[in-house]
Amino acid sequence: MENQTLQTPLITEACKRDRRAEVTTEVKKQLWLAGPMIAGNLLQNLIQMISVMFVGHLGELALSGASMATSFAGVTGYSLMMGSASALDTLCGQAYGAKEYYLLGIYKQRAMLILTLLSIPLATIWFYTNEILLLFGQEADIAWEAGIYAKWMIPSLFAYGLLQCHVRFLQAQNIVSPVMLSSGLTALLHLLVCWLLVYKLGMGAKGAALGAGISNWINVAILAVYVRLSPNCKKTWVGFSKKAFYDLVEFIKLAVPSALMVCLEWWSFEFLVLLSGLLPNPQLETSVLSVTLNTASFVFMIPFGLGGAISTRVSNELGAGRPEAAKLAVRVILCLAITGAIIIGTILILIRNIWGYAYSNEEEVVKYVAIMLPIIAISNMFDSIQSVLSGVARGCGWQNIGAFVNLGAFYAVGIPSAILLAFVFHIGGKGLWMGIICGIFVQVVLLLTITLLTDWEKEATKAKNSVFRSCLIADMIVT
Repeated sequence: MENQTLQTPLITEACKRDRRAEVTTEVKKQLWLAGPMIAGNLLQNLIQMISVMFVGHLGELALSGASMATSFAGVTGYSLMMGSASALDTLCGQAYGAKEYYLLGIYKQRAMLILTLLSIPLATIWFYTNEILLLFGQEADIAWEAGIYAKWMIPSLFAYGLLQCHVRFLQAQNIVSPVMLSSGLTALLHLLVCWLLVYKLGMGAKGAALGAGISNWINVAILAVYVRLSPNCKKTWVGFSKKAFYDLVEFIKLAVPSALMVCLEWWSFEFLVLLSGLLPNPQLETSVLSVTLNTASFVFMIPFGLGGAISTRVSNELGAGRPEAAKLAVRVILCLAITGAIIIGTILILIRNIWGYAYSNEEEVVKYVAIMLPIIAISNMFDSIQSVLSGVARGCGWQNIGAFVNLGAFYAVGIPSAILLAFVFHIGGKGLWMGIICGIFVQVVLLLTITLLTDWEKEATKAKNSVFRSCLIADMIVT
């Protein structure tokens, strides 16, 4: 009896050490994944930024046109591509966890086919950018410039879809460093490509737009060569197969809500820009909102990387039939997201009085930005939590639920609150941001509730069944 009494604390202490070791291991896995993914996302976003910077030196009208075209392209093209490709977060991640490695290559080919077909109608929309902007009341000169810029961006659209497929395919296998290195090399080359096209060949804004397409195709080519030659992908890429042409409907069923989940949130922020132009002193409000949106988008790359990491970890563990490991991964990522948000928020508050000078020398703009940055810090806190919870949703295959959550959060709460605060209570640009924060808060509450109520055993069984079904269909088809 005495021995049992002595052994109980020892067993408890051993369990605590084991638990700490599990948490430490999980933290390392997630940081190892998230670090290169954050860097890769930032470097990929640099492509469009560099192009617009080159155009900025060609004149105010050219810059306005390029900025308008880039925003239009994000709403009507890039958001749809990114969202549709995120279906691979679920499919490839769970297949990799279940060790059905050959399915990853089939899923990737299927996504490449669907996204290439989707690019055709989207490219048609881009071709008529000028006419569409005029229809919505945009100034003729800016609409014309934007229309030209968008037409020369069309090659970038087709490359972007394929790039997202390669990135998700590698990410599901925990292969993230090559994506970061490829994006870094592409960003460096993009400087040279833009310089040659814009100045040496005298193409102006058209050269900057075409340069984005060339650079994205370079990035796709680098990753495609890596997938073909790397021993890391030997099991997951066995060449092209006719199996990719089957079961397309099942992929589309997941891709559509995946796209809606991304687009509904992305579009709500773009809508803020339109609303800012209706406020008193629209030039100041639009300028400050542009600065704050750019700042928010930049710092969002950190939780976005964490969201990608948890999507991979959850899908891998569910596919492998380890629900407890998936549950632990969710707890760890929430702690990391909150910690990161506190650090970023503190930095934003500390630099609030000087950050505006990076964008403008106007004291009015700088002071307004200083007022807005603490609001952005609060927004980033909630955005960090929702980003990782959205990653959990993608890892589990809850895109349908995520789409409805985002629809309700942003279009039933966020945008109406923004309009109410900005135009009824006359809080201005601050009201627009506070309204969208209300939407993000509702999004966090709903996603967190769903996550806390999740039966992880059931999710693991569902993931295994999904992979097993895909295996059966693939095995029935002769390559």
